Amino acid sequence: MTDSPAQGRVLVVDDEPDLLTLYELTLLREGHEVDTAGTVAEALQALGETAYRLVITDMRLPDGTGMDLLRWLERQQRSERAIVVTAYGSAENAVEALKVGAFDYLTKPVDLRQFRNVVASAMGRRPSPAEVARSPAASLKRLAGRSEPMRQVRELVERVARSMAPVLVHGESGTGKELVARGIHEASTRNAGPFIAVNCGAIPENLLEAEFFGYRKGAFTGAAEDREGFFQAAAGGTLFLDEIGDLPLVMQSKLLRVIQERAVRPVGATAEVPTNVRLVSATHKDLAREVAEGRFRQDLFYRLNVIRIVVPPLRERMEDLQEICDALLARIAHEAGVVPAPVLDDEARARLAGYAFPGNVRELENLLHRALAMATEDAIRAADLGLPDELLEQPMLEADSRAAPLEPATAPAAPAGEPLPADLAEYLDEVERRILERALHQHGFNRTAAGARLGLSLRQIRYRMARLGISEGG
Repeated sequence: MTDSPAQGRVLVVDDEPDLLTLYELTLLREGHEVDTAGTVAEALQALGETAYRLVITDMRLPDGTGMDLLRWLERQQRSERAIVVTAYGSAENAVEALKVGAFDYLTKPVDLRQFRNVVASAMGRRPSPAEVARSPAASLKRLAGRSEPMRQVRELVERVARSMAPVLVHGESGTGKELVARGIHEASTRNAGPFIAVNCGAIPENLLEAEFFGYRKGAFTGAAEDREGFFQAAAGGTLFLDEIGDLPLVMQSKLLRVIQERAVRPVGATAEVPTNVRLVSATHKDLAREVAEGRFRQDLFYRLNVIRIVVPPLRERMEDLQEICDALLARIAHEAGVVPAPVLDDEARARLAGYAFPGNVRELENLLHRALAMATEDAIRAADLGLPDELLEQPMLEADSRAAPLEPATAPAAPAGEPLPADLAEYLDEVERRILERALHQHGFNRTAAGARLGLSLRQIRYRMARLGISEGG
């Protein structure tokens, strides 16, 4: 008879008889079969005789440590998940256990409600090897490329998805950090739960606590009803905190407490609410430097940076350019209803290969969106890309100077006093949207006539309307 997803055989290792009895009774009430051991030697003997779904071990044991058991499980390539119980405040031990391969950890004194939640999460159905191989594809297939850096990214995603260890994804803007986070979620046992993505830099500072932790009715002016925060919305799933380096120090302190206590207190509430989320963070900043300069808490950085995944910039994997272009064009054309998808001619590919892509894959995607709209044939030509000559053949940026892409030496200076847009692609989209809407209104939303007025074919104006979200009736 096979174990149900919520039940299985558990080995508990602790040298304190009272705690061992407490854990055993709690697990038995949850329907699990339980074996116990008081030392590393007894645990290894039990593991040599029996296969378990879960091993729960204290960190300090008479003849060794819980780390000894974790390393043994890793060397033997055993399938058991492990939960480590460590003394309160021993963050270093907890982080080290997660790095070695522990599924999760608990701190003493152990809260039994939290104990049951962590065990239930660890006993969740584990995907088969075939499922693990398939599941990241939904998101990671958009991180196209066969280069060594991308192979390493995909391999790391598959490995870290097996545990609850916090992950910090680092990479420049536009490299695909959220796709990596989604890949971790989809390859984990939490893939049936929600994936909640939060841009930490887009939330006003005075709303951060309410947005993250929720609030109770009457907590402040305008709080007409109870509302859940991001942590509650992500229960049973993954919470992705993008641009976590933008969080102010006060909020960093509150986030650290949530990670340590695994509970949140909604604004206006008197009691904390347990949380059950997998945390994945991302940033384009050098958080170690931010810590050194006092802008980011060292203890929070330590907790978030358990496992680090670096997503390389496009200029460092230009051998992937053709595969990325083909994948992007296929998706863009499909979304726009363009069949068959146009292809890049040789001159266009060469032109792209000579560009440094300071905006990475996101910039490439924007270029291909415009090129598809401009193309009048089944092939996209170099002229359709709209890349000025002065932006080509720039020297590639060094890996340690990614924060500020080089400006072309021949680039014309902006008129004095005229502010530059913070997001050029968004600014140009808005200009294009206004022009299209004016032309459509002038011609009674006759797309053929409006397109002719602007020198566009019907196919081109239909594509642009779809891309910019312009409806038929305005």
